[in-house]
Amino acid sequence: MHDLSAWGMYQAAHPVVKAVMILLVLASFVTWTVLVFKAIELWIARSRLKRSAGRIREAVTLQAAAESLGKRRDPAAFMAFAALEEFRASEAALDGAGPEGVKERVRSIVERVEVQAGERLRRGIGLLATIGSVGPFVGLFGTVWGIMNAFIGIAESQTTNLAVVAPGIAEALLATAMGLVAAIPAVVIYNHFVRSIAGWKVSLADAGAGVERMLSRDLDYRRAGQLSGREA
Repeated sequence: MHDLSAWGMYQAAHPVVKAVMILLVLASFVTWTVLVFKAIELWIARSRLKRSAGRIREAVTLQAAAESLGKRRDPAAFMAFAALEEFRASEAALDGAGPEGVKERVRSIVERVEVQAGERLRRGIGLLATIGSVGPFVGLFGTVWGIMNAFIGIAESQTTNLAVVAPGIAEALLATAMGLVAAIPAVVIYNHFVRSIAGWKVSLADAGAGVERMLSRDLDYRRAGQLSGREA
């Protein structure tokens, strides 16, 4: 009598089908591992961004923002530090060149930080997309191979008795089921992370806009101070 439990069908399956099943189990393990690690990484990134963005919003000048951020090294803090550094490096040329150049350079820095930080946070979720798209087809390959062997067994035994055919077909179909078990969570988790990262990038962009506003304000106050000194 055939053992039709999942483990029994695995043991009775053809070696190729077994290899497919093992591959799908590994893919499922990767999916849940990525879920745990990326969830922790996203939680840390959101917490750091929230604290840094709050300090940027409360600051009036770039200097004040940099001092309040201290030694923080998250993307929002880096934007403020880089903007202040660029402002100081360009200060000697502002009288002759005007403020547009430094604004453009800071905007470029902010944009690059946003892109690079987003790409770092997306690392690993590409595996989920691959598993979600390829998993069902890998399972289907195992099923086709298993059914092919089942029909070969029918031809060799010269019988169409369902009791003889059914176990082989059931073993083959198990591969498809495992492909879906690996693929469906991968797709759901991938979509969740894509939405979460998109929301995080919006918050980072808001922090970058705050840095640019502070730079613009610092430039205006600098120009206003110079004009007042000339008038005096």
